[in-house]
Amino acid sequence: MNRKNVLIIVAFVCALLVGLLLGNLIAFRASQGENIKSLTGLFSGKSSKIDNLLSLINEQYVDTVNTDSITDEVMADLVSKLDPHSVYIPAKDLEAVNDELEGSFSGIGVQFNIQNDTVMIVSVISGGPSEKVGLMAGDRIVNVNDTIFAGKALVSNEKVFKKLRGPKGTKVKLSVKRHGTKELLSYTITRGDIPVNSVAVAYIIEPGVGFIGLNSNFAKTTYDEFIHAIAELRAKGAKKYIIDLRENSGGLMDVAIRMINEFLPKGEMIVYSEGKAYPRYEAKADGTGTCINNEMVVLIDEFSASASEIFAGAIQDNDRGLIIGRRSFGKGLVQQQIPFSDGSAVRLTVARYYTPSGRSIQKPYVKGDAKAYEEDIMNRYIHGEFDSKDSIHVSGTLKYRTLKGRTVYGGGGIMPDIFVPRDTSRYTPYLTKVVNYGYIYQFAFQYSDKYRAKLNTFKTWQDMDKYLTTENLLNQFTAFAASKGVASNNREINISKELITNQIKAYVVRNILGDKGFYPVLYKNDETVKKAVQIFSLSGFRTGCQSLRDRHRHERRHRVVLLF
Repeated sequence: MNRKNVLIIVAFVCALLVGLLLGNLIAFRASQGENIKSLTGLFSGKSSKIDNLLSLINEQYVDTVNTDSITDEVMADLVSKLDPHSVYIPAKDLEAVNDELEGSFSGIGVQFNIQNDTVMIVSVISGGPSEKVGLMAGDRIVNVNDTIFAGKALVSNEKVFKKLRGPKGTKVKLSVKRHGTKELLSYTITRGDIPVNSVAVAYIIEPGVGFIGLNSNFAKTTYDEFIHAIAELRAKGAKKYIIDLRENSGGLMDVAIRMINEFLPKGEMIVYSEGKAYPRYEAKADGTGTCINNEMVVLIDEFSASASEIFAGAIQDNDRGLIIGRRSFGKGLVQQQIPFSDGSAVRLTVARYYTPSGRSIQKPYVKGDAKAYEEDIMNRYIHGEFDSKDSIHVSGTLKYRTLKGRTVYGGGGIMPDIFVPRDTSRYTPYLTKVVNYGYIYQFAFQYSDKYRAKLNTFKTWQDMDKYLTTENLLNQFTAFAASKGVASNNREINISKELITNQIKAYVVRNILGDKGFYPVLYKNDETVKKAVQIFSLSGFRTGCQSLRDRHRHERRHRVVLLF
């Protein structure tokens, strides 16, 4: 066969193959016409690539896939590429997340702790559903809805929340073991609204000095709680105030603005914010505040963030009071919660806020690198910032001036006017071990449970504290810790004895009287609180402010920049 014939045969075969392929393709298109049409419309429309891909997976992927779960993962991953404070919230988590800002949730109204794989009721919230049916502090929850609820496999904080919380009006049946009662006691409790208090404590810490501790988020109810606390303290003679915002991670911006308004004269800037699609918004004091002429100090630490920093920044920049403690977290971004039709939501950063002097206190971050951002606090600790102001370093800081000309800095949180380092002089390996294992708390609970009848006779934390001072708590505790495997070390115990004893007393008081007794006892040894009280006494608050102004004049004269 000559070369020409071979080429003719090859061409014929190729044409045949192409024809077969075209025929098959036409037949496939005919049978799948609707699918092709829909896919063409899908990819040529205005919907996003994410929508397109999810629809394609849902319609064309070889196996059935739960695209809802994929959507949540994709959304969370997408938002994580932004700043560290923008976050996607799946529908299943939204209610729990919103509870923090609502100031209430639905449940049975108890505070609990898990010990020895058993749910122990630490306190019963006054006026709540559990108090109404007779549940008491010290009760152990054994059964929930006639099902045993104990043991490592069954008991965790998450599982307890899931069992005890629920929609208002629903019922839950509990069987509890009570100290001194042989049989189990059964209660059917109708769930109701349980308040989440932002103001943890308000008391007269020194004659004429009121202390208000806000250790929870700025929620919808926080302003009303705050005003109520001020009114109560004023009725008891308070003329000066210590506002404790340590470990307060923030919350609702408008609530913080209303609280600051209580302390600033009319017209003074509180905060302003602006963003790409967020018009500049300025909040200024309207002059109706109830504490405009009262002296004040604000306590902050490395966990004070967001709304707490707005509060501290406004007081500092207006030279309205002194800021005492350690450098705050450094969050200067504003989030707006935007809901989706499926019940999920995104908290998206829409603006930056600025203190009255014009500074942004947002610390640096790299988009999409949440890990490094989260490690910032640990790095501060490692570098010694909590122990010495000379160890504080913030890159790229800018100088700003307060209303009266003092120098403040942006770009890394609120720097306190008076730095108070951690008090490590009484820290020992023995203390670290008993704290880390929770033995101080466990001992305090057992002690409270054993002597509850006697302790219930005390109506004030002062009387209970005085009584507990006469008890040999330290020796009882060291014996308890030894039974748990922590050998006594007399030298270390002697160094830490004041801290150990005071924590035991504070927890015992909390078990009987709640937070209103816990914090006053605990703060008796708190160096930051002591410094705040000292500012109001002896040399006086005004002298303290004057000394700060003198120090800043000295810094400018000698061209010395402290802290940064």
